[in-house]
Formats: sequence, structure tokens, C-alpha cells
Amino acid sequence: MTRLPLAVLALCLGGAHAEAATLRTMTTLHAPVVRLSDLFDDAGANAERVLGPGPGAGGRIVVEAAELGAIARQFGVEWRPASSADRAVLDRPGRPMRREEVLDAVRSALIDGGASADCDVELAGFTPPLVPFEADLRPVVSDLDYEAEAGRFSAMLSVAGEAMEPIHIRVTGRVDDTVELPVATTRLPAGSVLRAEDVHIARVHVAALRGEVARRPGDAIGMQSKRQIAAGQPLVLAELMRPAMVAKGATVLMVLDSPGIALTAQGQATEAGAIGERIRVLNPVSRAVVEAEVIGPDRVRVAPNALPVKVSVR
Repeated sequence: MTRLPLAVLALCLGGAHAEAATLRTMTTLHAPVVRLSDLFDDAGANAERVLGPGPGAGGRIVVEAAELGAIARQFGVEWRPASSADRAVLDRPGRPMRREEVLDAVRSALIDGGASADCDVELAGFTPPLVPFEADLRPVVSDLDYEAEAGRFSAMLSVAGEAMEPIHIRVTGRVDDTVELPVATTRLPAGSVLRAEDVHIARVHVAALRGEVARRPGDAIGMQSKRQIAAGQPLVLAELMRPAMVAKGATVLMVLDSPGIALTAQGQATEAGAIGERIRVLNPVSRAVVEAEVIGPDRVRVAPNALPVKVSVR
């Protein structure tokens, strides 16, 4: 609670005689100054005379009986205190400055300072200042200290606006560059073949990325996970593989295509393989092992000039 020596501020100001006035015991201020009319109704010709600065947003001034009497005499207001208990309370309503208003100003300054246009800003221990309800705020950031590698910043935030005194506060926090990437929609167990509904686009902190990741959903859909993938996690390419169309030890159909002839035979895969991969296949009759390309579920293509692979079969 603040006591305002309005009588002292008013000593250099003169006033004309006024009609009988009524004390305003409670007043809500909507300007940064206190006027004579904020203290008295029917204050006369000097009603709009400024007596001094008002409280800040959310603040209060109490003017006691002796000061009220001195002000009334100074400005010719026909009012006298009935007792020492007479007082006038002047309130200045306020609201906390919205966090978004601060973040917008800080983010704009960080982008000018070299951060990415889609950076994610986090304020550390920020207590929003109170500002007048009616103020049209103009937040400005200066003295920016941005450590890009550490992802830290500090700056001076200055808030100005009509009907308010400027506010200057230091703000600090973290800034992370972000990028839109495909991530897992839900937890995916190891061995899962990713479907369209298993992947969605989300904004991810660049600092959290490890290794090469899928940049488009098409880079991951249809691939098989080598290990469990947590929900919301970017899809690391090294942890994805094409689904195996041939299992190790499976009986496969070997297809040999050459001009004017097509031959098929059964073989046994000695290793697993996905579409397009080359695996070794054993011919159970000749016991020869050849390299073949996986072309479908349990189907491989043998090149016409394929030579047996020298391996020891146990």
C-alpha cells in the first residue's frame, strides 16, 4: 500500500472556488496519473487538474484525511474531512502480461540473431509483469546474448504502451531449433512393419536427433523395425530394414530367365533377404550354392550366368 503526498505535489498549482463536493472513497484509475476528479465529485473548474502520478498496474494509493483537506483547500474544493477516518483509495487494475506476448518478441529477436525460423523458445523462471488492461503493449527485446551451440539466451525485455510507465526486465531461457519429421504414432515393437497409420508428422528438436532419420513418411512406411520404437520418436534409418520376403532355411522357388527359356526349381535359402537383396540359395539336388535376387515371398531370381558359390555346407 502506497501513501501519496498529493498535497505536496499540488502546492505549485492554484485553483478556483468550486461548489460543494463529495469525497470519492473508492476510485478505479484508467490512466497513469491522478486527477482532482479522482478524489472528489463536483470538484469544480479544476476537476481535470493532474495532481501527480498514479500507481502502477495492480497497485493502490491511499490518500488520508489530512492530505485530502489540504488538496481541497489548495484547489478551492468545498469539502472538509468529517473525521480523521476519511480517506480515498485509488486502485489501478492490471493483468499479467501474456506469456505469448513475450515469446513472440523473444523469438523474433532470436531469429534475427541466427536461430531458425521454427525455433522453440522456453523461458526460464519467468514471472509475467502486471500491465494495465487498457494498454496496447509494445514489447521490444534488446541486448540479446544468444549462444547457439549451447542453446541458451538472455536479453532485456522492454514493455511500453499508452497509459503506462515502461517496464524493463531481463529474460533468460533455452532455444532449440526444430524441424518437422515423421515420428512413430504409437509404440512399435521390434519387427513391426510400419503402416501409414503408424507414422505422422511432428515438430522435433534438432538437438535430440541421433544419426540419419526419415525425412518423409515414404522413407519409413513399409520398412521393418529392428528394435522397439517409442511413440513420438523420430525414425532412425539405421534401425529400419526392408521386410524379409525370404526366411533363412525356407524353401524357395528359383526362377532362371534367359532368352527363349524359363526354368524353375526348388532351393533352400541359407540366409534371410528382403526384396531386391541378394542371398545364397542351396540346390538340394546338386548341393550347389548360388547367389539369387529376392523378387517376392519365397521367390528368387537366378542370373543365367550365375556360378556356384564355394562354401562349406554342414
